[in-house]
Amino acid sequence: MMHTRTLLAFIITLSLLGCGSSPKTHYYTLNTPPISDTRSAATGPVILIGPITLPDLVDRPQLVLRSGDNQVEIRDTHRWAQSLKSEVARALAANLTLEADTPRVYLLGQTLSDEPDLRIAVDILRFESAPASHATIEAQWSVRRKGTSKPITARGVVREAVEGKTHADLVAAHSRAIAKLSSEIAATLRAQN
Repeated sequence: MMHTRTLLAFIITLSLLGCGSSPKTHYYTLNTPPISDTRSAATGPVILIGPITLPDLVDRPQLVLRSGDNQVEIRDTHRWAQSLKSEVARALAANLTLEADTPRVYLLGQTLSDEPDLRIAVDILRFESAPASHATIEAQWSVRRKGTSKPITARGVVREAVEGKTHADLVAAHSRAIAKLSSEIAATLRAQN
């Protein structure tokens, strides 16, 4: 009888330990400037963004943080709200809407009423997250104007200081880096005119 009570108490203790709370998961999204959707009544070039590629290392739901020269940490409880590729595409589109001064910026896969005047493909070569230090984005992009066969290509590296020690501060630095990258891409668009 005593053995049964001890076994029962042990099982209850284990089950209570199993009911403990798991760590809270935090979700992040890149900031974008506010824009209004006036595409149907707008004039200006129709811009199509895509495809966008990312390094396999960071193309995952979790935040990937640089922790040393040859080391990274994957944070299971700190995740992107949607795929990082979608986050980057959405942020680029919003920023380019302002930078290119046209509300007719679309992402690959969206329905277009007109053929795009400009197509922008972006290859993110490095998306580095160094906590309490910096966010670095290195990218190569090509811009093809409608009716031309050869695109203009360019490359840039943007590094933004992280203004704090939290994961949210790091994501905010990436948002600023995407905005600066959008400015560089917009300069390439202006060179097409």
